[in-house]
Amino acid sequence: MVAGALIGSTARGGGDQWSDLDLTFGLAENASMDDVMTDWKARLENEFGAVHLFDLPHLSTTYRVFLLPNNLQVDLSFTPGNKFLVKGLKYDLLFGNALEREQVRSSPEQFFGLAVVYLLHAHACIARGRMWEAEYSISAARDQTLALACLHRNLKTTYGRGFDDLPPETLKPFAETLVGSLDKNRLLRALSTTIDELLRDSQDVREMASRLDSQLQELKLELTP
Repeated sequence: MVAGALIGSTARGGGDQWSDLDLTFGLAENASMDDVMTDWKARLENEFGAVHLFDLPHLSTTYRVFLLPNNLQVDLSFTPGNKFLVKGLKYDLLFGNALEREQVRSSPEQFFGLAVVYLLHAHACIARGRMWEAEYSISAARDQTLALACLHRNLKTTYGRGFDDLPPETLKPFAETLVGSLDKNRLLRALSTTIDELLRDSQDVREMASRLDSQLQELKLELTP
């Protein structure tokens, strides 16, 4: 490893008692990522009793997630080369050089498009009487819509981290998108409100939203008793 840094909420003196520990490393040119990750896994398991939960590849980086006996989550990420830090990332450099790479950001079109797909699926699930699956899709559409609203305001979009920082007047209508029961009418109300909020927060994709407006409105009417 040629570089390492503390990232995440605990970097720069942040975090609290519920924060996890995030460490990222840049690997030497001739290093085997599999060998390095295997070595870290053995050390954490043997020395700290950690349990390896899962791996998550993303572009050139692989994240390996552990849970310690005291329920501390430890996330290790490994990137080939020493450009292991994303520009704009909050970090504390531990060793090596802080060479950065460009950040890959999701586009508003992607958030809007995913929300539409989830809404279509939720509509079909309600029609089929698959209410649990409908609830899942409505919740997923809501999350994409909130992420779209966050992106518009330069807030964090991943894992709901920016949701609580949205203005209260933006968040308030979303309470109606929370599915409190599997009753068909309740699901339909949640679906309808999610569509309304998606269209309302589509400032960055106006052309796409305009073209799909009437079709999304139809989803609200087709299953209405």
